[in-house]
Amino acid sequence: MAKTKVNKTEKIKKDAPKVPETVAEAKEQEKNSYWQTTEDEMLLRSPEPDDVFKSSESWRVFRILGEFVGGFDSLATITRGVSIFGSARTGETDVNYKAARETGKLLAEAGFEVITGGGPGIMEAANRGAFEAGKVSVGCNIELPFEQIPNPYQTKSLTFKYFFVRKTMFIKYSNAYLIFPGGFGTMDEVFEALTLIQTRKIRNFPVVLFGSQYWKGLVSWMTSTMLNEKNINPEDLGLMYMTDSPKDAVDFIIKTCDVNGQNDKKQLTNRQA
Repeated sequence: MAKTKVNKTEKIKKDAPKVPETVAEAKEQEKNSYWQTTEDEMLLRSPEPDDVFKSSESWRVFRILGEFVGGFDSLATITRGVSIFGSARTGETDVNYKAARETGKLLAEAGFEVITGGGPGIMEAANRGAFEAGKVSVGCNIELPFEQIPNPYQTKSLTFKYFFVRKTMFIKYSNAYLIFPGGFGTMDEVFEALTLIQTRKIRNFPVVLFGSQYWKGLVSWMTSTMLNEKNINPEDLGLMYMTDSPKDAVDFIIKTCDVNGQNDKKQLTNRQA
């Protein structure tokens, strides 16, 4: 029988995979594929007129609430946390890996709890330094479309389904951010912290950029373009501190946190007076 457009259409329909009607069916269908559906993707996708998924949107709030409660309970004892960010692609022999490992160790020995995203690269290095110092090493892992294996240097490990819950934990339990060279995710953390400090949603805390060779181009552009066009104020550039030394980074964090702590005590005393 000669092939016709109708025959081709019928074949395409016959071979087409079943359209999932629930979140559970969608995740089961993609279990064996490279790209896995995540809870973030389900939450952030725009609903369509005949979309069955939208019936579960309201119930997803309880899962989000559960992640917040679990995170708050697990991290309640973290009072001197420092979050360290950087590329997951950095190898063990890389100079930045070695620097992050040393920095994690120095921070831990200075009485800080080291917090990372729990993955490989810079995150592993920082956790490793704190772990080898015998101190608290926290990993806030995230469910990704492709598997992220938690690094083995964590004394406290959490896994989140939602990026915004995880980001809240970083901000809430950190006294400082230490940023090593990285990609889009690293940039996201940098500018979120700067935005929250600039808009006074959080108290000013140290945002340390490690690796002047890597960061100087960005800072130069912020100065020549953002500042020049009056999209930021001159003092906003002072929210960042750049260094190439693990010891200098840790000393700056210690000094700044001590000053912020003294200011908080003064404000509390003035309120009580």
